[in-house]
Amino acid sequence: MQIPADSVADYISKIPEERQEVFKKLFDTVNDNLPKGFQEGVSYGMIGWNVPLETYPAGYHCTPGSALPFMGLASQKNFIAFYHMGMYAHPELLDWFVAEYPKHSKRKLDMGKSCVRFKKPEDIPFELIAEVSKKMTVEDWISIYESQLKK
Repeated sequence: MQIPADSVADYISKIPEERQEVFKKLFDTVNDNLPKGFQEGVSYGMIGWNVPLETYPAGYHCTPGSALPFMGLASQKNFIAFYHMGMYAHPELLDWFVAEYPKHSKRKLDMGKSCVRFKKPEDIPFELIAEVSKKMTVEDWISIYESQLKK
């Protein structure tokens, strides 16, 4: 489910009202803890943080001419999704997150390749999201991304 929006504020305003406050808190948690250099915006039908083309002119290989995606948040029909491409591409970060998750949540981790799904907003481990948001700089992400492209 994509939410058509022109800005972060527009996206959040279109989320069901009962979910807006927790979604905004999750957005702020990521935004306040992400290393400098990532650019927020709306792309792929969700809120995202990318490496801007000014920093990485090569951009995203799947969509030439677009910024390199890194993290995202989406409000889906039955859950809130937190996407972290760094966990998908960097096994050590993924292993750390999986090991830390039970220390921050009583719920079983519901995770795909880069997507963590939160079905109940009250179960979002904000402290863990803050920690994982800090763990990768723009330079780290570009280096990991490029190493994966060469495989």
